[in-house]
Amino acid sequence: MDDAATDPAARPWFFCGIGGSGMLPLATILKGMGATVAGSDRSFDQGRTPDKFAWLERQGFALFPQDGSGVTSPDQVLVASAAIEDSVPEMVRARELGCQRISRAQLLSSLFNAAAQGIAVGGTSGKSTTTAMLGWILHRAGRDPTIVNGAVMKDFAGADLPFASARIGRGDAFVAEVDESDGSIALYRPDVAVLLNVSLDHKSMAELRALFAGFVAQARVAVLNFDDAETRLLADRAGGPVLSFGIEYPEAALGIEPGSIVEEPTRIGARLLDRREDGAHALQLAVPGRHNLANAMAAVAAAAAAGVSVHEAVVALRSFTGIARRFDIVGTSSSGIVVIDDFGHNPDKVAATLRTLKAHPGRVIAFFQPHGYGPLRQMGAELAQTFARELGPQDVAVLCDPVYFGGTVERSVGSEAIVAQIRAAGGSAEHRPERAECGRLIARLARPGDRIVVMGARDDTLSTFARDLLAQLP
Repeated sequence: MDDAATDPAARPWFFCGIGGSGMLPLATILKGMGATVAGSDRSFDQGRTPDKFAWLERQGFALFPQDGSGVTSPDQVLVASAAIEDSVPEMVRARELGCQRISRAQLLSSLFNAAAQGIAVGGTSGKSTTTAMLGWILHRAGRDPTIVNGAVMKDFAGADLPFASARIGRGDAFVAEVDESDGSIALYRPDVAVLLNVSLDHKSMAELRALFAGFVAQARVAVLNFDDAETRLLADRAGGPVLSFGIEYPEAALGIEPGSIVEEPTRIGARLLDRREDGAHALQLAVPGRHNLANAMAAVAAAAAAGVSVHEAVVALRSFTGIARRFDIVGTSSSGIVVIDDFGHNPDKVAATLRTLKAHPGRVIAFFQPHGYGPLRQMGAELAQTFARELGPQDVAVLCDPVYFGGTVERSVGSEAIVAQIRAAGGSAEHRPERAECGRLIARLARPGDRIVVMGARDDTLSTFARDLLAQLP
């Protein structure tokens, strides 16, 4: 990477897809470093999530239609994901002008690798929550970290920063959620590498094993989830010491005292054991689910690897309030129907959310919007099995068609195929092509005491859908 990333203020930047969950935090970081940043977004052109784009404009980001009109100088650096097609007008205009083009991952890894202490959080599921938890621990410990996340961190959000998916700090620590889906995890050189789990998502298991093995080999310290068999197997590939954690694994350095877990609908607690020094700590979280307990242990272990005591980390997590769209309770209707907004989109994430719900009495109506036709082909069968296995006989899954914002993706396999597989496996499921139709169906099905969870990724308007659905309920 040349000086475009090492001295961001030296040249102007243009983000194609500036409103995306991966792009927005990086644009915010660059702006905070003094760079001039502009961008375009298909959602901006379509009038989707207008509040987000209005906020970006108030922060001084120049926004343009996605027609190439914002790319005006060969000095501009164009930031675009690898998935952006060469026919997109910004790509065409950048080639004509000779602009430098880099991917989001190249930019993030360059900024990350330049930090004094880079802490990278990887894995198939739980990255955003763990990144937010770790960032909050370091913040409360006075380390003033820079954080780049794929989700809005509630504890850093406010009236002036409603889309707090990034935080610019003055300390040595740079905490980042890193992605394996495009292979870019190989670009990072972490001081501390956190690996949460290895399971089917965007790539085959063989590809994932190779990518994550390289990831842990690069780090000074590897923080590994020993409850996950695939992650545990990678301990031998670590380039330095391993700090292990696990709820069930009896020999993990950080573990949970058997029988100490107390689950409630909106929180969870347990007694955390530090087997390195025969210590015990009361871990209390204001977010529910065993998956969040595992995320918290990962954050505590990563903080310990970065020099923060386990006691200090556990105390900090008591005030952690969560991240947007991760078991985010939208509200309760007058008849007692709860609506929850959630990012669940792959089998592991969907299973974790459904298990959290099914740990307590009451029927579940699970709405699911697949985050693309490609991912549906890759993991559709496993998703169908997940819904059939995790939901009970009184529960129901409701699916609309996958997210599609245009492009050349092959669309022969849709949600109706997943619904058929759920039914074939003994589950109850319904398909309606349009999301609005699903909303009307759910409103008709809902009964007092139900929990309705809205799941899906790559579409910020799902949160609006969840709020609108709550308004329709008795």
